[in-house]
Amino acid sequence: MLTAPHPIDSEALLAAGRRVIETEAAALGQLAASLGPSFVEAIARILAAPGRTIVSGMGKSGHIGRKIAATLASTGTPAMFVHPAEASHGDLGMIAPEDVILLLSNSGETPELADLIAYSRRFAIPLIGVASRPGSTLLRQSDVAILLPPAPEACSVGLAPTTSTTMTLALGDALAVALMEHRHFTPEDFRGFHPGGKLGARLTTVAALMHGGEELPLTTPESPMADALLEMSHKGFGVVGVTDPAGRLVGIVTDGDLRRHMAGLLDRRVAEVMTPGPRTISTTALASEALGVMNANKITTLFAVAPGAPGVPAGILHVHDCLRAGVV
Repeated sequence: MLTAPHPIDSEALLAAGRRVIETEAAALGQLAASLGPSFVEAIARILAAPGRTIVSGMGKSGHIGRKIAATLASTGTPAMFVHPAEASHGDLGMIAPEDVILLLSNSGETPELADLIAYSRRFAIPLIGVASRPGSTLLRQSDVAILLPPAPEACSVGLAPTTSTTMTLALGDALAVALMEHRHFTPEDFRGFHPGGKLGARLTTVAALMHGGEELPLTTPESPMADALLEMSHKGFGVVGVTDPAGRLVGIVTDGDLRRHMAGLLDRRVAEVMTPGPRTISTTALASEALGVMNANKITTLFAVAPGAPGVPAGILHVHDCLRAGVV
């Protein structure tokens, strides 16, 4: 039964918080030092499985398992979480022989995992076990046994899963990142699994937002300014790019250029009015980088060039395109 709350002791609370973090940090150091052949073998089993990585655990290990499954799935390793209790009531059918199972249990004796272990053995499904007790049922039955180093739980009574869950979570992250690096997983791949929200916006490329083809406002150095003005007005970006006979961008005409050459503007050629050597951005650059260039230079548009055709405009990006996509 909970007792009435005591008066707040700020120093004691801060000391407790720091002790927990220091205890768990020390355990993570032990975990890093303990990684060895079983970690590599676990990754090899996941890579070799043509199916998915099935993650499971009970209680706090289950909560950690859900996060690990989500991290794996979003970083190029197909994965899903299966609750061990539900597995015993039909969800074992979700697991196929092509899969690999990652079971999490601090004690390695969690009774709810028994059916999952037996199912994996019956159908020869590779089983990776993670536990902190050597010789436990889970580790003995696993094809790959990852033993967490002995470390005290961070709670004052040493019972609440704290250090053990932190180590398990870190181990899951380590597996996911190692798999990412082995697969050479790129930011573009990552965006493919995160198309929505702020993360998707941050990973959007210039090519995904730019306007190309007939939308490009372009003219030549020898064109009359009257024609250039019509192009600017028709395309609606407030600028027109100037290209040489080879199609390379050699200049740009902006509203500022028009104001500086108001006297006799319609009697001039584009070459007399344009600003030479305009800034450009690669089509493969992140839109957030393009937005940074525009903000730093107080401009609202950038011509984009493809890496394989340097100097040739492939598109144009307006600051409003970035803002509409949520790029900040």
